[in-house]
Amino acid sequence: MTAAKGFLEARDLLLRHRTDYDRAYREFAWPTLGQFNWALDYFDVIARGNDNPALWIVDDPASEGLRLSYAQMSERSSRMANFLRGLGVGRGDRLLLMLPNRVELWDVMLAAMKLGAIVLPATTQLSADDVRDRVQIGGAQFVVVDSAELAKFDSLDVPLTRISVGTPRDGWIDLAAAYDASPQFTPDGVTHATDPMLLYFTSGTTSKPKLVEHTHQSYPIGHLSTMYWIGLQPNDIHWNISSPGWAKHAWSCFYAPWNAQACVFVFNFPRFVPKDTLDVLVRFNVTTLCAPPTVWRMLVQEHLADYPVKLREIVGAGEPLNPEIIERVKHAWGITIRDGFGQTETTCQIGNPPGQPVVPGSMGRPLPGYKIELLDADDQPVTEGEISLPLAERPLGLMTGYANNANATAQAMRNGFYHTSDVALRRDDGYYVYVGRADDVFKSSDYRLSPFELESVLIEHEAIGEAAVVPSADALRLSVPKAFVTVRQGYEASPELARAVFAFSREKLAPYKRIRRLQFSELPKTISGKIRRVELRRREMEREAEPARLPGEYWEEDFPDLR
Repeated sequence: MTAAKGFLEARDLLLRHRTDYDRAYREFAWPTLGQFNWALDYFDVIARGNDNPALWIVDDPASEGLRLSYAQMSERSSRMANFLRGLGVGRGDRLLLMLPNRVELWDVMLAAMKLGAIVLPATTQLSADDVRDRVQIGGAQFVVVDSAELAKFDSLDVPLTRISVGTPRDGWIDLAAAYDASPQFTPDGVTHATDPMLLYFTSGTTSKPKLVEHTHQSYPIGHLSTMYWIGLQPNDIHWNISSPGWAKHAWSCFYAPWNAQACVFVFNFPRFVPKDTLDVLVRFNVTTLCAPPTVWRMLVQEHLADYPVKLREIVGAGEPLNPEIIERVKHAWGITIRDGFGQTETTCQIGNPPGQPVVPGSMGRPLPGYKIELLDADDQPVTEGEISLPLAERPLGLMTGYANNANATAQAMRNGFYHTSDVALRRDDGYYVYVGRADDVFKSSDYRLSPFELESVLIEHEAIGEAAVVPSADALRLSVPKAFVTVRQGYEASPELARAVFAFSREKLAPYKRIRRLQFSELPKTISGKIRRVELRRREMEREAEPARLPGEYWEEDFPDLR
């Protein structure tokens, strides 16, 4: 356990002071690790003779699903590591992993760590063109793919060892044979904590995806901050509603819960149905839940008070949470959804940990191990500016850089700081308020506007499900706020609803912030579910003078009786 000693001491400090933020933040320090392999030096060690559940996958809520202990996961992953080694997977080799939430995903992730191989997680939502880009940009030599997705690889003319999971297919190696391999695994050498381990593609809300490199310490150890934010404890049943292939899946379906020795819970729904999700929370006694704002917005449309959940901690991540959603959940369950902020490039940086006052509209305070600076365009400290991390006090959870893109790395790491491209405001009490992506904030009549702030107000309207605000060109004000909105079930887009939303905006917002234009529309999203405001901005920039109104579009001046 020597290699993991510093890690365990740091973890135990956070578990002891789970609700004492000041002490945890003051006393926590990232461990210094030389040789370290989380799967071998930590997971396998705590798994010996450990029959506590580590992974619980439910496909049918009427059944108990598949529940595997820490000891079983350790043995399965050792068999997998021996099998992959027999296929030629070695230290530093790159393996593209495209699986849904099935047990083989966790087996391969642990096995690759044991081997020292580098995993490129990929969502099953990728198109064939996306797959080609990721294989080529990522330099994958091996692919492990769900049998339902194999056709996406048919046009690839690159040397690959192809491994399938599920229904066997000619030309692909069947992963099922892995479980016949030896359960005794011996590594071929040492793993250094700074060796590369993961290559994640960013979700690309404002630009083409970049390849983020993480190491054997930056994600396994770095996610101690995420564990602390969620408030995980040993033996928790933790459900993170997230798709495999994205960094948030590794955050809360892998490292954070297993760092706490909790159980990772998964419910595989063919289509997201809020009522089914709530039933599962109750039936399986889930104790901690992490879900993106899109899920929370759907859940609150149900009568939450009818569901006697056993939840102790609930958090939201992926995009900022709107205060109105937090209040609805608190009213029904008496539990506060706690917001947090992080990126693919980092672990959780800022958040509201358990037991601390939650300031409405704030995403919390810096988490243990993270020092936060807000910088202006000249990289000078300000109270409202870009969230940045001083490299002189580099957090362990920060990526090494963007693989194969030195220019992007240099731009992100310039002048002694890692720049997140996200803008926040620091309150006098030390809490941070999210303003928006640096590319999303815009000016109207010389006022600086935060799309997130305006969107948070809009979705308080009973008919609005989701909203995205972007600038729309205006001869007098340079630009005015335009909202693209989707309506909730039971409502219909109409001139009457548009008028009601404009009236609501006038009531809730200062004159310079008011929504001046409105369009009922589906919102373009990345395949990870984030709203692509950049696409909506482009639409507005490129639109012609005619027609004066697009289908489903209304302007404030269309309703003179509002004035």
